[in-house]
Formats: sequence, C-alpha cells, structure tokens
Amino acid sequence: MSSLPDPDQLLDTSGLNCPLPLLKAKQALSRMVPGQLLQVIATDAGSVRDFKAYTDQSDHTLLKSFTEQDRFIYIIRRG
Repeated sequence: MSSLPDPDQLLDTSGLNCPLPLLKAKQALSRMVPGQLLQVIATDAGSVRDFKAYTDQSDHTLLKSFTEQDRFIYIIRRG
C-alpha cells in the first residue's frame, strides 16, 4: 500500500452539513499553492458525492477518500 505524505493543511468540518464542508475546502484550497495537500474531515454523508464531483470538474485531484469511525476523510492535491 502506498502512503501519502503528510498533508500541508488539515480542515475539520465535522458537524457541518452540505454544502459547507465543500465550501470550506474550496476556500482552503484557494489559499494553498499548487501541489500542496489538503486533508478534509467531514461527518456529512453527502460530502462523498460533493467532493468527487468537485474534483472531477476542477484541476484539483482527489488522491484518497475513506471512512474512519463515522468520519469521511479526503486527501486533495491542489491543482
């Protein structure tokens, strides 16, 4: 299993409902430089669909997405 480097920024959106986790992630990504990694923690199940659709339509890359103890974790590389 390949391991990813530590994220450059961690964003915890636990407790926030759609669309706030994605909006906060977009704001964080806009302040980062290309190539940096953002780790997002969310508790809203709708975020799975939102983050996939957003990264598919943007220049950012969803490197990893997984669930851990009722939390949805996303690792996104800034495009």
